[in-house]
Amino acid sequence: MPTALILGASRGIGLEFVRQYRADGWRVLAVARSDDGIKAIEALGAQALRADLTDAGQVAGLGWKLDGESIDVAIYNAGVIGPRTEGAQPVTREDFDKVMHVNVLGPMMALPLLLPLVEAGRSGKGGVLAVLASRMGSIGTMDSNRSWLYRVSKAAANAALKAASLDARHATCLAFHPGWVQTEMGGKEADLTPQQSVSGMRGVIAGATRQDNGGFRNYDGSVIPW
Repeated sequence: MPTALILGASRGIGLEFVRQYRADGWRVLAVARSDDGIKAIEALGAQALRADLTDAGQVAGLGWKLDGESIDVAIYNAGVIGPRTEGAQPVTREDFDKVMHVNVLGPMMALPLLLPLVEAGRSGKGGVLAVLASRMGSIGTMDSNRSWLYRVSKAAANAALKAASLDARHATCLAFHPGWVQTEMGGKEADLTPQQSVSGMRGVIAGATRQDNGGFRNYDGSVIPW
């Protein structure tokens, strides 16, 4: 039975990954920090792990709990949007610290712990380690500076994923834009349901090869410039 690990799985896209992988018969480990998140994960038949992904001690503890696991697919999903500014306006230190801790520090603490587990996945041939990024973090396609703190944080998260991919020997590391999704962050007017977004990303993950390592992909598999 293949194993998936979802970090940031209390609701929205993360919880939909849990739902779909469980529906296909996978063993699923899922990380959340709230009681409601833990209950939602367990209601789907997955194994819930509690951790605040911005807390170094809790991330280290999560690594200890996962020691010895072989993970076929690991997905880092946690993120916040921060202030929805309309231009390149000054940001407060408080906003900067919150957004960068969740969107950048979190992945930079977790990815080095996750990569060895994913290297051992898919029967030792390497699994897939994915970070949910955003097209808004692409410098090459940037045509707006709306929510610029979020853009900067996602560009940094993209760099963290790319850097981690250079240590991968068997695993395939990918950054994903999930599309504009009907979640708390995306809003009700968004183009995609969580089911559509996750189904697309799962298809890309299933077909990924080592040649894709270090890539930035849309939920439908198309390439996004860094």
